[in-house]
Amino acid sequence: QVQLEESGGGLVQSGGSLRLSCVASEPTFRLATVGWFRQAPGQEREFVSRINYSGEYTTYADSVKGRFTISRDNSKNTLYLQMNNLQPEDTAVYYCLVRLGTSEYWGQGTQVTVSS
Repeated sequence: QVQLEESGGGLVQSGGSLRLSCVASEPTFRLATVGWFRQAPGQEREFVSRINYSGEYTTYADSVKGRFTISRDNSKNTLYLQMNNLQPEDTAVYYCLVRLGTSEYWGQGTQVTVSS
């Protein structure tokens, strides 16, 4: 069982930046593909970004490409999401996901609110 703790969300004005963190409780984190999803009110949860176990490969949703950067520090069992040039449509609860084999673990979510 992997416990995940997210932080870094908050209220920011349009054009601002935030950095989300997700700390995993288990060192097996370093073997996992991990990523970020988000869910806006009344909408389904959607993919934002993912990164492979080594950090060599990253993928982004078109809506965040060029503005968000995913990274990880396996020595700290931590996943990051640097979000720049935030827009009101980025407002959502952001969740980190750790995938180990056939098992998936989700964080509790952190709220990001972008005002216009």
